[in-house]
Amino acid sequence: MARRRRGRGSTVQQQHAPQNKRGPRRALREPAAFAKSTGCESEIHHEKLTIGQARRGTPAHRPVRVYADGIFDLFHSGHARALMQAKNLFPNTYLIVGVCSDELTHKLKGYTVMTEDERYEALRHCRYVDEVVRDAPWTLTAEFLEKHKIDFVAHDDIPYTSAGSEDVYKHIKEAGMFVATQRTEGISTSDLITRIVRDYDIYVRRNLQRGYTAQELNVGFIKEKKYRLQNQVDKMKETVRTVEERSKHFVYRVEEKSQDLIHKWEEKSREIIGNFLELFGPDGAWHAIQERSGRMLQALSPYSSPRGSPSNSPTRGRSPSPDSSPASASPTSLSPPSSPSSPSPRKKGNRSSLRAASTYSRHVQ
Repeated sequence: MARRRRGRGSTVQQQHAPQNKRGPRRALREPAAFAKSTGCESEIHHEKLTIGQARRGTPAHRPVRVYADGIFDLFHSGHARALMQAKNLFPNTYLIVGVCSDELTHKLKGYTVMTEDERYEALRHCRYVDEVVRDAPWTLTAEFLEKHKIDFVAHDDIPYTSAGSEDVYKHIKEAGMFVATQRTEGISTSDLITRIVRDYDIYVRRNLQRGYTAQELNVGFIKEKKYRLQNQVDKMKETVRTVEERSKHFVYRVEEKSQDLIHKWEEKSREIIGNFLELFGPDGAWHAIQERSGRMLQALSPYSSPRGSPSNSPTRGRSPSPDSSPASASPTSLSPPSSPSSPSPRKKGNRSSLRAASTYSRHVQ
C-alpha cells in the first residue's frame, strides 16, 4: 500500500511538472524570472482553492501559486529557509517572491544596507524562487492578488505591526489564504547589523587596511589617524609575537639537539671506557700480551748477571787450562817475562802488557 501511495504521489507530480514553465533543471541553471508588469498572463481560469485541495495536489492542470514578500536585506540563511518552507507547502508549488523598493522600505521601516537592485538579484539566485516581483506593495490588496493569480500567502505567524496596522496580514488570514512558516532562531538582518555596529572599530580598521578612504567610511581625520596607529601597533604586536614563536621554536630545537648530542656523547664515552678497560684492565688483553711477551723473552735470552759482580763473572766459572798458571789470569801475566839481560825493553813490555790487558777486559765485558 505504501508503494502504491508513493506511485500515486509521483504520478501527480509528473502530471503537474509540465505545467510549470520553469522545470527543476532550469531553476538550478538560470536565475528566476521577473514578474511582468501586467501580472500573470495565464489563460487558465483561476478558481479559488482551499488548503485541503492544495495539499492533495489539485488542481492537476496548474501548480499552486504561493506568494511570499519581504525586504530581504543582507540575504541570509533565515530568508532561504523561509522560502524553502513556502516552496514545499504543497506537492506542486510555484513560488512568487515580492521585494519592496528602497523608497517604500526607507519610508516605512528604515535604511537598508543593500540597494533594491542588489536585493532583487539576491532573490533571483535562490533555488526555491520561481518568480520575483519588483517594487512589491507593503500591504497586499485584492487587486494585487488577482493580478498575479495568487492562491496563498506564506509568512511567519507572528503579527507584523507596520503602517498603522497591528498585523498587515490580518485580512489575508481572515480570507483563509494565509499559510504560516517558521522563523529561524538566531539569525536575522537586525542581528547582523547589530554585530557590525558592535564591532564598528574593527571593521573600519580592516577596511582602511584594504584601501578604503576615510571619506568612503565616513570617518573623521582624528579617528582615521587613531585607527591607522592602532593598525600599526597591531602589526608590531603580531611581528613581536611571530619573533617570539620563532625564537621559542629555535630554542626548543637547540635544546632538543643538545640533549641528543649529550645522549650520544654519553653512549660513546661509555663505549670508549668499556673498550679501554677491556684492553688495558687487570684482566685485559694488553696485560695478557705483556705476560706472554715477558715469558717469551725470558725463554729466548740467557740469564745475565749485573756488571761488576765477581761471583757471576764468566771467567770465574771457567776451569783453568793445564798450561796456564794462576798468575796468568792477572793482567800483568799477559806480557812475556822480561830477561835480566835486556833492561830497556821493560818499559816497552809494560806498555804492551797494558794494551793487551785493556783489550782482554773489553772482550770479557
